[in-house]
Amino acid sequence: MTRGLRSYKYLIVLTMFLLLFSMKGYSQLEPQYTQYMYNIGSINPGYVGSVDNAEIAALYRAQWIDIEGAPRTLRFGTNIPFSNGKVGMGINVVSDQFGPTSQTYFDVAYSYQVNLSSDTYLSFGIDAGGGILDIDFTKGNFEEPDEPLLTNNVFNKFYPTVGAGIFMYSEDWYLGASVPNFLTGLTKDEEIEAYFNDRVQVNVIGGVVLELSDNLKFKPAFLAGYFEGLPFRFDLSANFLISNLFTAGVGYRVNNSLSGLAGFQISSGVFLGYSYDYSTTSLGQYNQGSHEMILKFFLGEGGNRQSDRSKGKKGKPKQVDNPRFF
Repeated sequence: MTRGLRSYKYLIVLTMFLLLFSMKGYSQLEPQYTQYMYNIGSINPGYVGSVDNAEIAALYRAQWIDIEGAPRTLRFGTNIPFSNGKVGMGINVVSDQFGPTSQTYFDVAYSYQVNLSSDTYLSFGIDAGGGILDIDFTKGNFEEPDEPLLTNNVFNKFYPTVGAGIFMYSEDWYLGASVPNFLTGLTKDEEIEAYFNDRVQVNVIGGVVLELSDNLKFKPAFLAGYFEGLPFRFDLSANFLISNLFTAGVGYRVNNSLSGLAGFQISSGVFLGYSYDYSTTSLGQYNQGSHEMILKFFLGEGGNRQSDRSKGKKGKPKQVDNPRFF
């Protein structure tokens, strides 16, 4: 590839990032995850086809223990690459409860990736689905119970969602941007807006894997979120992978919490991760922190796709004994 052609392709990538940032996306706030680095498929649909083998993940988050009605999140997701090495599909189902409200999201994601160079790939993703917003005011105590919005004890409403993302990556780094949902802003629903104010939301995620030795890898990562009308959210994390079996690290959500992370590769096909958050705000004195667990299953043998990035120097598929560190 000539230098001019390579520069042209990267200019296209930069343009796509800028276009994605300029989109007006409207949705309710997405659930937050401390182990976002192992849960990228739920954040960016462009990720779903980047994996070497099909993945199934289940995540549970209990936030602000000891506070009644605090958020509880359950997520199930899959990332499925196709054998051609270019297309991928994913499924996400998320149940999020907070006080008298509960939301269930579900979507199907599709991605298509192109080669920017021999070891760099750009994936375009889109997801479509919907959400069910349920509010039961009998579960809450309100200072003004005669408020007109509370006259109906139960509120249940379905709303469609469409999101998009781009994901650029190589074997040891990645960078992506996504909009969880931009359809709501086009199809205004007065009943939903009576309970939630729609806001622009854009997510940017990135990370790099540094091989410090044969048995030690270091992975710094970040997740940034922009919500119209709310403070900028920024998560930083640093994880170590030891002997391809154990992970340990720390995380920091700016002006919000400190986290400890740990994980264990139970087998080549099963990973278990755990994180604990300690609130650094005044809310910390009223709760016992937040817990999050993720269980991932990697299906099939490593290197099952006959794409360039899964081939060794002699053009033969390489055996990946351990799942990629992102």
